[in-house]
Amino acid sequence: MISLKNLPNQESGEVTILFLRRYWLDLAGAFFFTLAMVIVPFALYGAIRLGHLTILEQPFWGPALTLLLGCYMLVVAVIAMAQITDYFLDIWIVTNERVINIEQQGLFNRTVSELRLNQVQDITSETNGFLETFLTYGNVYIQTAGERERFVFKDIDNPDDVKLTLSKLVADCKRRRGDASLEQEEQQTNHAIKP
Repeated sequence: MISLKNLPNQESGEVTILFLRRYWLDLAGAFFFTLAMVIVPFALYGAIRLGHLTILEQPFWGPALTLLLGCYMLVVAVIAMAQITDYFLDIWIVTNERVINIEQQGLFNRTVSELRLNQVQDITSETNGFLETFLTYGNVYIQTAGERERFVFKDIDNPDDVKLTLSKLVADCKRRRGDASLEQEEQQTNHAIKP
């Protein structure tokens, strides 16, 4: 688990401003999908019992179907765990200096990337459809001139507020970086003028 007090490559004075995760509706969708997949075999069992079929009482098909049910439930459990892991490990951390994107892809593949706030060129928030508008969640896109053109915060809560916060942080960071570079230029100029 990542500690917000000790981020990787943390600079002195760097403070965590936002810790973002996908909206809870994604986790609820995974829960209902898993619930539906668990109900399917029990519905089939009920249909077999109502049809008075004796297939489960046969010496081969009874144990074979039980084994198949066990394998099916194991696959459903693995899919559910993969969805839960993906939900909890997809995070975005915004500090006063950079954006850290940690994206889990499956159970054993993770991508961690970071973006300095002074490289940000454009920030866009997007809310599509009735449900996203009503529940106020959506996407935030961060455009840069670098190798990775777009950072995407997928399905986060209050994307407009996140966009405004990011815009303020970017402006502050560029102002700080600009002031620091002006001071360095003045110092270099003063050293060049002295004999």
